[in-house]
Amino acid sequence: MRSKRITLEYHLSIRSARYPVKVFLEPRRNCSFSVTQRNLLLRLPRNTRPQEITAHLSQLKAWAEEMMDKYPKAFQRIGIREYRDGDLLRVGERQYTLRITEDKRRTHTARLQGGTILLCLREEAPPVERAKAVQTLLSRILAADFREEVEQRVHRLNRQTVNRPIRRIALKYNTTNWGSCSSDGNINLSTRLLFAPAHVQDYVILHELVHLVEPNHSDRFWATLTHYMPDYEQREQWLRENGHHIYL
Repeated sequence: MRSKRITLEYHLSIRSARYPVKVFLEPRRNCSFSVTQRNLLLRLPRNTRPQEITAHLSQLKAWAEEMMDKYPKAFQRIGIREYRDGDLLRVGERQYTLRITEDKRRTHTARLQGGTILLCLREEAPPVERAKAVQTLLSRILAADFREEVEQRVHRLNRQTVNRPIRRIALKYNTTNWGSCSSDGNINLSTRLLFAPAHVQDYVILHELVHLVEPNHSDRFWATLTHYMPDYEQREQWLRENGHHIYL
């Protein structure tokens, strides 16, 4: 039985980032554009010819650029920044030079050598896989390089405020939140937070520390947070206004 829908996969480079695209060729008369939590979607009539698909992809790109200004968070979830050999990556007061090479290896690797991040990528990797690998590797390098500094900051804020036991502190690349706190005392922070100002980082850390006392966002949680950081709303506003620009 003949399938009613054909699925094709592409990618688009938009504003220095790479976006995965799924094209659905299906029984329909018109085309439509949309964005999901994982892809840009292009729906086309089943009989659309290859050269017409290319033209519609250009239209999708123009549509996406327009929508990015209106709904930046929707695109931040799926955008993967493109890096090139020799690019500079500034994180707080630190600056790294990226050296990117490719070979026939089976896996992607990265290591930090002084102020240089050495990335060796599998040369046969598709563009989207390559971009995601760079994103993951950079997050791991930054997490390792900033771990001691972040741990000291968390423990210092903890001593100055709630002063509760902390089991573990972890830095991971997370695009759905800035931090989290588990019931057994694990504090997780997104490596994206390293790109935010120090006073904003302190807000996110304290937010999670207060969860060691108040697991939910109850009135007591916000009262405790306000007690230790009366201006937390200003710091939270910075994240709302600028957070969608921060991603690897």
